Amino acid sequence: MFKHILIPIDLQEEDERPRTLALHKAIELCRVYDAQLHVLTVVPDVGMPIVGYYFPTETEDKIVSEAETYLHELVNKNIPDDINVQHLVAQGTVYRRILKMAEKVNADLIIMPAQRMKIQDYLIGSNASRVVRYAKCSVLVVRSEFDDRFVCVR
Repeated sequence: MFKHILIPIDLQEEDERPRTLALHKAIELCRVYDAQLHVLTVVPDVGMPIVGYYFPTETEDKIVSEAETYLHELVNKNIPDDINVQHLVAQGTVYRRILKMAEKVNADLIIMPAQRMKIQDYLIGSNASRVVRYAKCSVLVVRSEFDDRFVCVR
């Protein structure tokens, strides 16, 4: 059923548990369907004229290079050798790059780790909710058993 599974990973997220749980689900589904796993991370785009002016020209290349290194380390640590993996680094707005990459790799499933909600996520929406809303393929948002986002705040 699934031949290309895309999993976006936030390398800056300190809490590894949601990411690890989503990776385990991706590995499980890749094995069941003999699917290829596309692991994506999105880095900021500093090339915009108003932003890029303040950075040396090699900054963008350095950011991408470091992200590629970290992504390869994460994959080597968490994904077994029997899984066919493609490493992807994109620049720009997170949800837009996820959606574009899903189309580019012909993904039939996107697996999103659910992150802890912050107050601004309730006001403007999270990347996961935007991907769910606009993706042209199925999206699985993996929530963890330690999710405590529904704490009553007065």
